[in-house]
Amino acid sequence: MLEVRNLSLTYPNGKQALTSVNLSVQPGELVILLGGNGSGKTTMLRCLTRTLQPSSGQVIVDGRDLTGLQGEKLRQARMSLALISQHPSLVRRRSVRANVASGALGHYSDTLTALGRVPRPELDSASHFLAEVGLEHLAEQRASTLSGGQAQRVSIARALAQRPRALLADEPIASLDPEASEEIMRLLKRLAKTDNLAVLCVLHQVDLALDHADRVVGIRHGKVDFDLSRDDISRDRVRNLYLSEAA
Repeated sequence: MLEVRNLSLTYPNGKQALTSVNLSVQPGELVILLGGNGSGKTTMLRCLTRTLQPSSGQVIVDGRDLTGLQGEKLRQARMSLALISQHPSLVRRRSVRANVASGALGHYSDTLTALGRVPRPELDSASHFLAEVGLEHLAEQRASTLSGGQAQRVSIARALAQRPRALLADEPIASLDPEASEEIMRLLKRLAKTDNLAVLCVLHQVDLALDHADRVVGIRHGKVDFDLSRDDISRDRVRNLYLSEAA
């Protein structure tokens, strides 16, 4: 569902940010990406979403190579890939339901939706996605009333409203307390299984990665250091990953 082949990125100043990265995430799988600050994790996610143009390689989502697309073809193909960031970025004055439904706006191209108006069918569908994250009872509340964990769950429901085949999560629990963090990781794991999504998640919390991942990928200096199942990885291997990055 999500495949990265020989992905490389060299900045104009000559710095090599990514070097021949290969990675795949299958439907129903939660893969967690670990690495120190500056290792290339977020850069890779930006290449996957094409907010950065890789220097070479392929990003294949649902059978389509995004790296060779431009304009409307890229926009349409990118709808198969939803991004959850560490900050939910909800519209605070709008209802939870409207925030969730806005995730579907990319499927429309009329003037009203371009101005932010949400079609009625999507507002109705939002209840389903809120139910998936356990927040259907908050549908009519303003987003400004939510706790941090609730807001992040709403942002996940918004991503689901996009109807993606793969989910990218960039440090989705960075600003949450331990209980909310555990809740979000359980939710991502469940969505991978029940919705048959390919989920790639960047984390710094090693314990949560080892508790929830199907596979753990370690990256340092822009290269994949290891790609192992949760059962095959040791804490020493992860610790060495961070020590090497700091050296």
